[in-house]
Amino acid sequence: MSGPTPLDSPDRHPFVARPHRTLLGLSLPVLISLVAEPLAGIADTAFVARLGAEPLAALGVATALLSALFWAFNFLGIGTQTEVSAALGRGDTHRGRRAATLALLLAAALGTALAAAFYPALEPASRWMGARGAALEAAVSYLEIRLLGAPAMLVVISCFGALRGLQDMRRPLWIALTMSGLNAALDPLLIFGAGPIPRLGVAGAAWATTASQWLGALFGVAAVARRLGFAGGIGPRQALALLVVGRDLFVRTGLLLLFQLLMTRSANRIGAEAGAAHQAIRQCWMLTALVLDAYAASAQSLVAYFVGARRVAIARGVAKVACLWSLATGIALALMLWAAERPVAALLVPPSAQGVFATAWWVLAVAQPLNGLSFATDGIHWGTADYAYLRNAML
Repeated sequence: MSGPTPLDSPDRHPFVARPHRTLLGLSLPVLISLVAEPLAGIADTAFVARLGAEPLAALGVATALLSALFWAFNFLGIGTQTEVSAALGRGDTHRGRRAATLALLLAAALGTALAAAFYPALEPASRWMGARGAALEAAVSYLEIRLLGAPAMLVVISCFGALRGLQDMRRPLWIALTMSGLNAALDPLLIFGAGPIPRLGVAGAAWATTASQWLGALFGVAAVARRLGFAGGIGPRQALALLVVGRDLFVRTGLLLLFQLLMTRSANRIGAEAGAAHQAIRQCWMLTALVLDAYAASAQSLVAYFVGARRVAIARGVAKVACLWSLATGIALALMLWAAERPVAALLVPPSAQGVFATAWWVLAVAQPLNGLSFATDGIHWGTADYAYLRNAML
């Protein structure tokens, strides 16, 4: 769904006449694009699971570390989306263009710096996460390759934030599907080998993901250039404003990710079987989280747009509708997970790890309604640029 142009009156926005339909129309493309990434991760997990418990545990260690690194920089997308949406509500296209340009420049710079800084710490970080022996070697190999895609991944995050700020949810969808399709197509060729292509194992999964990220970055930059354009004259003052947003979200996201890293570390220290089961559950949790995050992203754009246009009463209506749909979807997900335990175990969990899988899976299912409300309120606060409150709440 494409959003309004700066010339449209906020009082004539589709949400005013059709609130539920508008929220769902914005959320569905976001949902599919967000789910595309963990589906690619589940595809990686399913292929690598055929290699055994140790390679799968290595993939779990590596992807948990990378999630921590990339999620810590999600302020590039969140801050850009809010700023572009608010600028759209005010009718200030130049401000939105400047925000998108700044985010892309920072994404490229921070991604390059991140890869260079983290490279020497790959083995100690993997060892701290509980990887040993062959699992440690495979995790380090995977991480070395994935770091080559760090600048591209941060650029994609920034591009998606700018486009969703324009309430253009379809272009991120097509880009995400293209990335996931390429990843899924390359996985079996590179992991198991075919013809002249050698068998690369876990490293093959890393190359497939890295290639898809660079393709997504190229498409994303082209889409932002077409829809919004780029601004010149970006100075330190504008960069500092986005970095302040980054500081608050970095602390908040960092605490959440530290908790997730500790859980992955604990599972791998129990043994390879527990680590493999945890990797399967973590991938499914990511999938459900991103389903619920679709409402948050849509609520963020709408709230920021109406707050920017000084229509606070309509923004409150967005918050109510988003919470209702998020709670209902959380209940539906809980029921679906309850029914899917055995098929998921058969697909993603090696036989040796299935004994430790079932109990944790039930915890995942029961948590979904609460997750729904948590994600919805995140999007509402992002839309009002209340980043410090979210930081303090997490603390």
